[in-house]
Amino acid sequence: MAVITFDAAVDRIQDTELVRLPADASAELPSRGQVAVTATVDGCELDTVVEPDGRRGHWLRLTPDLLGGAAVGDRVAVTLAVRSDWPEPEVPDDLAAALDGAPADVQAVWQDITPMARWEWVRWVGATRNPATREKRVAVSISKLDNGKRRPCCFDLSSCTDPELSRSGKLMTGE
Repeated sequence: MAVITFDAAVDRIQDTELVRLPADASAELPSRGQVAVTATVDGCELDTVVEPDGRRGHWLRLTPDLLGGAAVGDRVAVTLAVRSDWPEPEVPDDLAAALDGAPADVQAVWQDITPMARWEWVRWVGATRNPATREKRVAVSISKLDNGKRRPCCFDLSSCTDPELSRSGKLMTGE
């Protein structure tokens, strides 16, 4: 398991606190897309994922559990231990409702795929700001799962970051 350590400044984009990985730290990760890690920030630990920034780098969302008392601009010590197993994603309500209402075969495929694959489905559904596109992606997800598809598609995982924090697949600048 790779362990990567660095110091970084806490940044904020909209209401989200995060740290951007330095280029050398990001280069040590095994993927340009999402990577499952155990993140330790100033002694606080959480199993999570680092996200692609759309520029061949990564960033880490600082949840309240990881943020501790740090404020925007503060430097924090970060350790990332790359995990071989993935934590379960938080499934958005619209996708969860569609899965709950889907045939048993679809639910069985969803349960059988890996947590990493579930992260990809969640990310694909959420990788748009357009409500109509999102609604269509939820429906397409159910259809693809019903046909035995285990991954959403071949979209570029390295530029598929949180749509609320990005423009054209690239993480926005912060405060």
